[in-house]
Amino acid sequence: MVREDVDSRIRTLIEPFNKKNVELADATTFAGDLEFDSLTVMDFVAAIEDEFDIIISMNQQAEIESYGDLVDAVCELAKD
Repeated sequence: MVREDVDSRIRTLIEPFNKKNVELADATTFAGDLEFDSLTVMDFVAAIEDEFDIIISMNQQAEIESYGDLVDAVCELAKD
């Protein structure tokens, strides 16, 4: 899957969760910059899994700290 397409789709999905309208960059962190709590993360991950028809394991979630990490992980999972 093309990274630009994944990026575009995730940007659309993140809008309702991005309460502070933080400018998204690859280095944007979910905990720090976006201030996502654990419930928000669970809801957001569920939305991504539904959109791309993938499963993001708890181990993979633990490794995803920034927006760029997420886009790369979805690209990797969606190509299988």
